[in-house]
Amino acid sequence: MSLEHRSTKGLKRFRRYAASEYLMNTWGLSYTPNTLAKKATIGGGPPMEYAGRIPLYPQDGLDAWASAQISPRVSSTSERAALAA
Repeated sequence: MSLEHRSTKGLKRFRRYAASEYLMNTWGLSYTPNTLAKKATIGGGPPMEYAGRIPLYPQDGLDAWASAQISPRVSSTSERAALAA
């Protein structure tokens, strides 16, 4: 066991289906388990750890990833376009 894992002892981890529910219930983000599986393959999804062959999503990683998916608040669509530029 590496030291990296020791510091996260006690951290809640979710299997893919539960991670999908957590993202919806906590952040309002709709990512199905199949979408998370696809993102695990191509990249761009939340960080994972593995227990054998089972991917586990640490809660702090899901929170950081979900937060990065949400844009800052805007008052209009033109303001959103200006932020994107």
